[in-house]
Amino acid sequence: SPSASLSNLQSELAQSTHAGADTGTSTMAAPPAERSFDVIVVGAGIIGSCAAHAVASRGASVLLLERFDLLHQRGSSHGESRTTRPTYTRPQYPPMVRLAHRLWHEAERDAGYTVLTPTPHLDLGPRDAPAFVAAMANGGATELAPAGDASRPAWAEAFRVPEGWAAATSGPAGVIKATKAMAMFQTLAAKMGAVVRDRTEVVDVARQEGNTIVVKTSTGEEFHGGKCIITVGAWASKLVKSITGADLPVQPVHTLVCYWRVKPGHEEELTTEAGFPTFATYGEPGFYGTPSMEYPGLIKVCRNGGPPCDPDGRDWATGTGAGGIAEIVARWIDEFMPGVVDTTGGPVLRQPCMCCMTPDEDFVIDFLGGEEFGKDVVVGAGFSGHGFKMGPAVGKILAELALDGESGTAAEAGLELEHYLIGRFEGNPMGKATSH
Repeated sequence: SPSASLSNLQSELAQSTHAGADTGTSTMAAPPAERSFDVIVVGAGIIGSCAAHAVASRGASVLLLERFDLLHQRGSSHGESRTTRPTYTRPQYPPMVRLAHRLWHEAERDAGYTVLTPTPHLDLGPRDAPAFVAAMANGGATELAPAGDASRPAWAEAFRVPEGWAAATSGPAGVIKATKAMAMFQTLAAKMGAVVRDRTEVVDVARQEGNTIVVKTSTGEEFHGGKCIITVGAWASKLVKSITGADLPVQPVHTLVCYWRVKPGHEEELTTEAGFPTFATYGEPGFYGTPSMEYPGLIKVCRNGGPPCDPDGRDWATGTGAGGIAEIVARWIDEFMPGVVDTTGGPVLRQPCMCCMTPDEDFVIDFLGGEEFGKDVVVGAGFSGHGFKMGPAVGKILAELALDGESGTAAEAGLELEHYLIGRFEGNPMGKATSH
């Protein structure tokens, strides 16, 4: 049964993380003999967890290291939900979404339970805005039928579309249970032999004589790997700077996830069971939301982005006061969903999170390079608030880059990885900045 499968996978993870613990050290310590691996993955958020799973699925030995507790809430991968959608201004992303959906379903099959709930997706934007027009074309979106048309879904009446704006639906789309998904990939990796260790802060990555990459921790431990994958999210710039002295332009920003009360009488209409969509708007700032799912009677509606922050010195209350993120979202709700969502008193629940932004909002998927590392250290970073849905695809690509020096999966899916190279910022600090 699905519950039995989940229990078995959690047991596998527990055995992997606690195996061979040393007396007097972290309870998550790897056995002393296990200091050498084919690949070491640094950072166990969704991208790192997917990468470790992809490495383990190839039969290679892999160590997955996490600075904090597994499934912690201090980064960018935690929480109840993320959206997935195919509509992007830039054409390189819809093929990655489709690849990721296939890999999400494969992992769900192996785990015996689901983390992705399919839904429609609704985009709203100025009808003639170039970004909106391009995204709808790239995502194969279809404009909603007008009021009174028999094909118009009942949930469309929840949205007020301003004059001059259009609304369009697309797929594949849905809601991903974020923390549950991260745990799924960690447990699947452990089931295939990965060693998963938390409370282990990596402070240096260096090449030893020969072909060995040495990963050093804050407690003085060393692990040896043939290859290394760095996926440390908001800490990417700091770690890469300490390793190479180079500046990786990834800026963490503080954002606020807000859950609002559904107005009485509309609670069932806005659920996934009723077919309510994920949704997003085009403009500055952009807004997005998910159906009422994780908290009955509440719906998630949020604003993209937020103020820059230091991941090691965050103000956890940012955005909650007057004029903050929550107030901005409330104004959007009052304009676009006034009949079904209540903004009186602000959001019922507020959850802080971080997005890790590149100047052009494109990912970084590349070799660390240079004379010291060449193709032996791979970096995945800067997922800019839209990377979670791509986790299985990016993780597999990073694993193949580490193991093979190239990604056959990317080539087969028609993904051009030059869009994500670090070199695009050389002499051009904004990269390929255009609107998403």
